[in-house]
Amino acid sequence: MEASNPRSAGSPATFGLLGVVRVFVRTWPYLKPQFLHILCWLALQLTSYTAVGLVMVLVDDVLNNKIMLGHPLEPAQTTLLMVDSSYAEVEELSEEQRLVVRNRFVLYVVVGYFLNTVLLQLGFLHYYYTWIIQRINQRLRVTMVEKAEHLSLRYHSHARTGDAIYRVYQDSATITAIIDTAILDPINMIWKLALAFFILWLFNPVLGFICILATVPIVLVVAVYTPRLQRLARLAREANSNLTSRIQEAFAAIRVIKANQVEERAMRRFDADSNHALNAALRVRMEMILLWMIVLAIAGAAMYTADYLMAGWTVDEETTWLAGAITLVGFAVWNLGAFQQASGRSQEYFDWGRGLINKWSLMQDMAVGLNRAYHLLDVEPEVADPVEPVRVPTPIREVSYRDVRFAYEAGQTVLDGVDLTARAGTVTALVGATGSGKSTLMSLLLRLYDPAAGSVRLNGVDVRDVAVDDLRGHIAIALQQNVLFAATVADNIGYASRDATRRDIEVAARVACADEFIGDMADGYDTELGERGGKLSTGQRQRLSIARAIVRDTPILILDEPTASLDAETEQRLLANLSDWGHERIVFLITHRLSTIRNADQIAFLEDGRIGEIGSHDALMANPDGGYRRFVAAETEGVATAETSP
Repeated sequence: MEASNPRSAGSPATFGLLGVVRVFVRTWPYLKPQFLHILCWLALQLTSYTAVGLVMVLVDDVLNNKIMLGHPLEPAQTTLLMVDSSYAEVEELSEEQRLVVRNRFVLYVVVGYFLNTVLLQLGFLHYYYTWIIQRINQRLRVTMVEKAEHLSLRYHSHARTGDAIYRVYQDSATITAIIDTAILDPINMIWKLALAFFILWLFNPVLGFICILATVPIVLVVAVYTPRLQRLARLAREANSNLTSRIQEAFAAIRVIKANQVEERAMRRFDADSNHALNAALRVRMEMILLWMIVLAIAGAAMYTADYLMAGWTVDEETTWLAGAITLVGFAVWNLGAFQQASGRSQEYFDWGRGLINKWSLMQDMAVGLNRAYHLLDVEPEVADPVEPVRVPTPIREVSYRDVRFAYEAGQTVLDGVDLTARAGTVTALVGATGSGKSTLMSLLLRLYDPAAGSVRLNGVDVRDVAVDDLRGHIAIALQQNVLFAATVADNIGYASRDATRRDIEVAARVACADEFIGDMADGYDTELGERGGKLSTGQRQRLSIARAIVRDTPILILDEPTASLDAETEQRLLANLSDWGHERIVFLITHRLSTIRNADQIAFLEDGRIGEIGSHDALMANPDGGYRRFVAAETEGVATAETSP
């Protein structure tokens, strides 16, 4: 059975390094289809950066030492700049030689910048990356919605709609950020950090030791802050989920809010939830800022120490270790160019390190978001197909309930030993007080829930032995809510039937007595309806909902309060049409309206979770002490009172 509270379900409030890794590893099924593309993009990105990083060392030497100071070129540099060996054999470059080196240097830099930054980084790689992550996110969202649609109503009755929307729309979007923040960016940063460390080490191993010495306390600080970041991130996402639910509920109930003049109260509740979400988000950001400040202080101390040592080596013109390792770039001794290059790499090392810490902080929020998204995927559906389903028997001759027991919550029994049989060619009316279990009986037939005990059978076959899609393909239902969509009249009627033709739609509309008002519309069946069918009256929406059920042409039809909003004349015509249309079908009516009940072939009166009486209207009324007779008397008295009241 699904968890009753999706907000609190799932992982604990915090999880360590392995927990974060496990959450991210779960993204693999969604990454796998794009894995080769991710590797290809990463290879291009790292190759590009490595080439640029090494070239920048060369560029700094050529600019600072050769062009500015006139030092001779290294032999390898003459090859790269395509000049003769005399540029490396002189003690100092002439003005003409420096001009040639400068011009070729500028040309190479401009061309290299355009090829790498404009075409590769901003052009191809940026588009390629966006294409990859959006395909991954799309796969996760579709999977989440598909899973949510297959969960039973028991789950959805406990889950707030806004929370589910937030999980699908916002929490699922975390997977695209995960690709960037938890996988690609860290790999990029670690690579760049390692490259900066390598170059610093070549300049002088002491610089590498300083980097390592500063990294240890930074890692310890991050380890202490991580659980707190996770806890605050969870609170922030739950607060935003509540805000989404509040928005959804406010718009769904806008008519009720306006009719009862509670706009100010609704606004106060929204304002309170909005401020709570804002404060929760700010608390997470503040904690991240505090962590970054501590890291910045440690990194700054290390950088100033390194700069102090490098300044001394530059003044003393000491030999660099780089000179013996790489002959291409020069920098044989510590000079201004060497100081600038090494200082830049030192700053780059700690900048990438701080960036890595920043990504780690964001990863905690993302791990929480992904875990919330995965909860929707982890919930096991209560109603599932059998391992080896049987086909729905055809033709369906009867629907039978055998000692059915059911409760939405433990200790709150709704159905307690119900026995009922409905046969083809008959109309069965389910009657009883509100909460007596009428709609629950039909939900069990549709397998929106499964009974706790007993069985629901079609021609003796338990519906739990049938595939859910096969079962529901043989049952049509017109709900009391009359849900319509912002589409044409024809699209709304044919919504649940993939193969319905225009003729089928028009026939269904005639049976439902909807063809009259449809014909009066400007574009007839092609008339566009407003949001939720707002252009129609309640009775018109009700008839379109019935037509939608009829057009499916199924052997079982369920009508929930089908005539509640119809006038007496339209009601009688609709019932007569249904009687003619359904002469070979099993029809269930859930209704309180006596004029509708009287036309049923059998009436099942539910009382205290049981069927107290069953029979025709006349037969049940003949029992002076029967519950149905008392029910009719109460309904009749209520109608009479309503008609005579001023």
